[in-house]
Amino acid sequence: MKDPIKLLIIDDSKLIRRVIRKIFESTDHFQIVGEATNGKEGLDMIPELNPDVVTMDINMPVMDGLTALKHIMIKHPRPTVMLSTLTEEGATVTFDALKYGAVDFIHKPSNQHPETMEEQYNTIIKKVTLAASVGIGGFRYLRTKPKQAQDGNRGEISCEHICTMGASQGGYGSLLKIIPQLQPDLPAAFLVVIHDASRHVDAFAHYLNDNSPLNVKRAVDGEAIDAGFCYLVSGKQHVTLHSFYGEYSLAINAAPFTAGKGGISMLMSSLAEVIKAQAVGILLSGSGDDGIEGLAEIQKAGGTVIVQDPKTCLYKDTPTAAIETGKVDLVIPDSDIAGVLNKKFSVK
Repeated sequence: MKDPIKLLIIDDSKLIRRVIRKIFESTDHFQIVGEATNGKEGLDMIPELNPDVVTMDINMPVMDGLTALKHIMIKHPRPTVMLSTLTEEGATVTFDALKYGAVDFIHKPSNQHPETMEEQYNTIIKKVTLAASVGIGGFRYLRTKPKQAQDGNRGEISCEHICTMGASQGGYGSLLKIIPQLQPDLPAAFLVVIHDASRHVDAFAHYLNDNSPLNVKRAVDGEAIDAGFCYLVSGKQHVTLHSFYGEYSLAINAAPFTAGKGGISMLMSSLAEVIKAQAVGILLSGSGDDGIEGLAEIQKAGGTVIVQDPKTCLYKDTPTAAIETGKVDLVIPDSDIAGVLNKKFSVK
């Protein structure tokens, strides 16, 4: 039998603490080692209790959750899941929490729909269990760089390389470790496919643009692809790369996928066909098999294939399956990917 996962609960609501305790005491693989009523109290308890994972609210007196999160990542880094009424897909505070080092986020359980309570509880248990398995390289406080100019290098630097990143569950945190650290003057463009609803991808594009030195935007059908830009698309979109007299553009529509390929593999395969050895494919945290076939096509065309080290992934299934194919050039933590790309694409 494995040792139980030691959990510290930080929340100013006595009721919520009781509910969370009840949820995790219903399992046999968690041990509640402590409860704190605010971020300061929780921060002080971590060295003594040495929890494996922390759940934390955002709005609390004395020290709020985001402030406490920064201190935890600097002083006592460990997997932290934000459990709050404020954390939901597409919310700015959620992206802030991931930037400051949270592994994941969960909306607090609600009894407004009693018929879904068991499902809510199971989701919380699953997410916190997954968070506890993330290695120390998978969470840290990220200091982003301010944007210097809104127009980037459009037209000034030729686009010699195109890098596609694919992500699904757990991918937002990984992308926040990569995109804001990319140099804006590289002769490369970046295409990111995220398996999420379009409105959430929109919100993330705005957030990344505000926190990155290069320009980040939603990709537009037919728009030219330029160096120094990062373009985001939803995994539910059908996207392919096209070349016309040395200029690259994306064709985007909501048509059904063909040949059984998902959105990530579709775009990666297109890159392999159009730019061959100048393509880079990166697969991040997620489940399912979308992207594995695309990576194989890029490697076959002479391009570079990178997979996030599963030990730093919240969801390890997709990266692990990709590695098992043997068609991978590099397996590295998400926190190291930007450095590798900056070096690879730097003008000699």
